[in-house]
Order: sequence, then C-alpha cells, then structure tokens
Amino acid sequence: MTLDGRRVLVMGGSSGIGAATAALAAARGAEVVLTGRDEARLAATAAGIEGKATARRVDAADEGALAAFFAEGTAYDALVLALSGGSGGGPIADLDLADLRAGFEGKFWLHLRILQAALPHLTEDAAVTFLTASSARAAMPGTSGLAAINGALEAMVGPLAAELAPRRVNAVSPGVIATPWWDAVPAAQREALFAEYAAGLPAGRVGTAEEVAGAVVLTLENGYVTGAVIPVNGGFAP
Repeated sequence: MTLDGRRVLVMGGSSGIGAATAALAAARGAEVVLTGRDEARLAATAAGIEGKATARRVDAADEGALAAFFAEGTAYDALVLALSGGSGGGPIADLDLADLRAGFEGKFWLHLRILQAALPHLTEDAAVTFLTASSARAAMPGTSGLAAINGALEAMVGPLAAELAPRRVNAVSPGVIATPWWDAVPAAQREALFAEYAAGLPAGRVGTAEEVAGAVVLTLENGYVTGAVIPVNGGFAP
C-alpha cells in the first residue's frame, strides 16, 4: 500500500510526533490535513512541510468545533490521533484524582470522541493509529495514572480492529522521545532526565519524533498490520 494521493488526517499535528508524522506522510505522497489549537504554530508547521499539507485550526476538545470540522464531508484514508496531555502523573498516595480525571479527558476520552466523529468520514479501507505511550506497560513509580490512561487506549486496539474491519486500527507506543512535550521541564533537569533514561536503554539514547513517525507511517502503509501496538522505545523492557 502506498500513501500516494491518499488523504491523511493528523489530529494534533502542530508539533512533535504529530508534525513529524504529517511531514513524512506528505513526503510519501499523501495529502495531509493537520489540526491543532494554535493557528500560528499550525501554519508554520504546514509551511515547512514539503508536499501537500493543509493546516486547520480545530479544538478537538470542543464537540461543536469537532462536529463542524467533520460536517464538511471530506473523506479520509487515514486518521492519526497524536493529541497528548500531561495530566495524571504522580505517586498514588498524593495523586489528585481530579488531575487524573483531566488526564483521561485530555487523551483517552478525547481520542475516542474524535474516532466516533471521524468514522462516517473514513474510507472503507482507512487506517486509524493512536499514539499512546510506554507508560502503559512500564512498572515505574509515579506513573500509575499515566499507565491507566494509555493502557486503556491500548486495550481497545484489538477489539476495535476486529469491530471496524476492513478498516485497520493500531497504536504506536513511544518511549522517552525528545519533543516539545518535555518543554515544561527546565532545560538542565530535562537533559539530566534524558541522560538517566538513555543509560538504561539498549539504544543508549532517547528517541526522536521522526523515529516515531516512521512507525506511524508503517501502520498507514502496511495493509497487513492491524490490531497491533508497536513500541518505539529504544529497547526498553518493562
């Protein structure tokens, strides 16, 4: 299967893994639509992509805006759900359950809401790819909330692949990836964390958004991959 001439929708495409996926899909010949909430950042991302890329400001958390976007009636051959949030982490004894609930709202429920809205507008052989995280399977203190959010999404991949066939449903599960997701952490602390993580990985380093994008595009191009959760984590073993 080729992406040449196929229409790919990347929700959460203004930066990081979403932006890298949009760029790679366009380079493979796809007509890419990338969405996000920051219009200026979206426009800059789209302008830097070689190929056919259109930026659309869509606040996916706004059900009305989401419905209006899909009501335009465009048919998509692939849907990539690259939206992410940072809520829900921390030791369980002190974990604010309202914060965890916000984490579910910002990722788990958001991804499912988008999928439901998109289904009538996906072609018969469309591919759907969730971006989850290795926290779903990592036995790391302080990540039980994140494990619940991402693990819930990953648990749905197989049943959704069976239910929505011949459409294909997969997830790509990144490990520690150097993206703007980490920008809230002070630079020195961030580099120390990256070095600590890298020391425990067979790859010896943290990953890049482009490396994760390669796995996402694989799920879009390979017609025999469905119901899979593909780790891109430098060899991390939970």
